[in-house]
Amino acid sequence: MTTITPSVRRSVLADRVFPRSLALDAVLVVAGAALVTILAQVAIPLWPVPVTGQTLAVLLVGSTLGAARGAISMVLYAVLGILGLPVFSDGTHGFGVIAGPTGGYIVGFILSAALVGLLAERSWDRKVLKAIVTFVAGSVAVFAIGLPWLGVYLASVGAPHDLNAVLVGGLYPFLIGGAIKAAIAAALLPLAWWGAGKLAKRN
Repeated sequence: MTTITPSVRRSVLADRVFPRSLALDAVLVVAGAALVTILAQVAIPLWPVPVTGQTLAVLLVGSTLGAARGAISMVLYAVLGILGLPVFSDGTHGFGVIAGPTGGYIVGFILSAALVGLLAERSWDRKVLKAIVTFVAGSVAVFAIGLPWLGVYLASVGAPHDLNAVLVGGLYPFLIGGAIKAAIAAALLPLAWWGAGKLAKRN
């Protein structure tokens, strides 16, 4: 005789704050794409390259919305940019951005949001140490798509495309900024969960 255990919906921060519905899911997906759009236009001067808020927004969207909604939000973000809305960094847009050297990073946002969301659904975003692992993993996911994409692009234009050339052009300049953004996200999410818990107790 077998026992069927009902599946338990894994809660992320958005589900703790808002009641779950298809209409609200759609609003949150759009809001996630909007957040990435806004933070993509924010650049902080830092050596060796300026740091944008784009990847930070991706990490926050994935962790707060979960794997499915986070990934869909990033798909929407990419599609809006391809269709001509100035949503990418520096207000750029068009398929040429996706086909260019940085297009793989934008595609990597989808994988990053899904991975971070999956870990958040398992409560990895609620404690600082696990949150750090979660957001570092999300950052690595972006590079996992972005670096091979950059290598293929460099080869297509006849530029040096060996491993060192790809890492010099697409990884090393962004390590400091990536670490800062992962640390910020790892500090914000446990704090947000703490605040949501306090609010729930008051209500």
